[in-house]
Amino acid sequence: MYKSFSMELAGRTLTVDIGRVAAQANGAAFMHYGDTVVLSTATASDKPREGIDFFPLSVEYEEKMYAVGKIPGGFNKREGKASENAVLTSRVIDRPMRPLFPKDYRNDVTLDNLVMSVDPDCSPELTAMLGSAIATAISDIPFDGPCASTQVGLIDGEFVFNPTAAQKEVSDLQLTVASTREKVIMIEAGAKEVPEDKMIDAIFAAHEVNQQVIAFIDKIVAECGKEKHTYESCAVPQELLDAIKEIVPPQEMEEAVFTDEKQVREENIRQITDKLAEAFAENEEWLAMLDEAIYQYQKKTVRKMILKDHKRPDGRAINEIRPLAAEIDILPRAHGSGMFTRGQTQIMTVATLAPLSDAQKIDGLDESVTSKRYMHHYNFPSYSVGETKPSRGPGRREIGHGALAERALVPVLPTEAEFPYAIRTVSETMESNGSTSQASICASTLALMAAGVPIKTAVAGISTGLVTGDTDDDYIVLTDIQGLEDFFGDMDFKVAGTHKGITAIQMDIKIHGLTRPIIEEAIARTKEARTYILDEIMAPVISEPRPEVGKYAPKIIQLQIDPSKIGDVVGQRGKTINTIIERTGVKIDITDDGFVSICGLDQEQMDKAAEMIRIIVTDFEAGMVFTGTVVSIKEFGAFVEFAPGKEGMVHISKIAKERINRVEDVLTLGDVVKVVCLGKDKMGRMSFSIKDVK
Repeated sequence: MYKSFSMELAGRTLTVDIGRVAAQANGAAFMHYGDTVVLSTATASDKPREGIDFFPLSVEYEEKMYAVGKIPGGFNKREGKASENAVLTSRVIDRPMRPLFPKDYRNDVTLDNLVMSVDPDCSPELTAMLGSAIATAISDIPFDGPCASTQVGLIDGEFVFNPTAAQKEVSDLQLTVASTREKVIMIEAGAKEVPEDKMIDAIFAAHEVNQQVIAFIDKIVAECGKEKHTYESCAVPQELLDAIKEIVPPQEMEEAVFTDEKQVREENIRQITDKLAEAFAENEEWLAMLDEAIYQYQKKTVRKMILKDHKRPDGRAINEIRPLAAEIDILPRAHGSGMFTRGQTQIMTVATLAPLSDAQKIDGLDESVTSKRYMHHYNFPSYSVGETKPSRGPGRREIGHGALAERALVPVLPTEAEFPYAIRTVSETMESNGSTSQASICASTLALMAAGVPIKTAVAGISTGLVTGDTDDDYIVLTDIQGLEDFFGDMDFKVAGTHKGITAIQMDIKIHGLTRPIIEEAIARTKEARTYILDEIMAPVISEPRPEVGKYAPKIIQLQIDPSKIGDVVGQRGKTINTIIERTGVKIDITDDGFVSICGLDQEQMDKAAEMIRIIVTDFEAGMVFTGTVVSIKEFGAFVEFAPGKEGMVHISKIAKERINRVEDVLTLGDVVKVVCLGKDKMGRMSFSIKDVK
């Protein structure tokens, strides 16, 4: 049965059609927000796959170019692999949804979002987030929802909810908050150094808006929701956990995990696993569950040590950061390089500078974004965690971590006018044991300053964790979590920023949300740690950007010319500009408003190219002196090229002070001569004199 529901959301109408399309999915919501249309579906398999030991949730966000009236570019006129924006949107949908499925649920679940029409003022990403929550809530798939999401902007100190395209352009904040009825469950933010207290207010302002959406979803579920299906639980039997404790007492497990050396801990757990496998050799059912049971035993042990005993596996205090180190100029030929080490987490970032023409072109659904000049790429090779597997290119995690670091650094980058370069930073994970994304932000700041990029101020990042008890006020916030505390804890709260404020947030949790006191403490802890990293670790290595780019980096000269003269510089079919490039070896970019960028490694050749362009766009007057090359000799005189595509004629009477009979007696092809402009002759040609040069 087809039903339609509507509500006003941030001044625009949100309409949800149930039963109109995709009736065979477990749940389907045909979403309309303004003119944005997204089909969100939720489907689940009937039973778990054989031998699966995790919850196989897949989230897809499919961008169709017809949504903005375009045919895909390239030879293959159909959509290809997911864009970076699609990957990041899939991740931001996944993060609040995943914790709300049952812990022992192992059926395959797919949340698919098909973007079919885009209104620039009504975010398709937000519409998809709401659609996934509604489709799952009304389906028969077990789900402890609903949840809702809101985007927040900050314009002139005031919050704007679900901002339009024009509002996003001038906003100091791009914040997305997902909530359940009681708590905040996901935070994602990019900000222009927004103070901590303002950020907290924005988060909970969004939480209030989410409650209105949740009430709307409750109404839809009440009328259209299906009864949740039963499922085959994959929980580890209590008898197995009890038997493991008999063989490996809690004290032995504590000793196994209580070390700051990841490899030592893994070896200890391997020995425990071998001992238990031998003990249960006759029980195939228990052997199949042994890895999951040991994982749960470790998790319970670590959480008890932290929450009750205030003991961390590596012996640190609750608010203590692991040993830190920073250095620059590791790679002699790179334009800039920096390395940041925190315990067993180590990132090397390499910065590369290039002309603006090397900026990344973007062909997507957001027509206001067609390119980006700053690119941050993050790599996570298997050797960084002591494993072996072939590299198959970046996965969703790598793309997400790269985008987070990029978002953190964009607010401090110079403008194109201040620094006319495209900039790429690549973070290589050398060693990983927790929060490599935040280490990559620190390493990238070092690399950018070492490369001579005039960033406004340094940025650092740090992550906090959480272990909760049975009540909302029974919890411990941990500063600088390592891998084990991330795996077994309840939260990975990453915050990057400057001394002045926050530039990026990403929060992942495994529980049903966070209270305001937890969020406030986590943000306060990250500020304290961030300040220490900036002042005590990074500043002593490099406190401000180098005044100039390095000798191996390209140099850029910028000129402003009259836009009406662009055609003169380019020439017919590009002949003039290509001649300049061939003669000087530089790279030249010209914008529609007359900004000319000359890029090269040889300053002398760059200056030569700049002078050529200045000459070409000059309105010539009598008395101007030029240096040119003799390119043609006639009986009546010689033609001198004084800039690519620009020639003037020297009459035979103007070549020498004494009378000459033949031009060839004084000049030959290729001679470089100085000439003075006499104006234009009767034929409209530039007339020059050699003999009148003073």
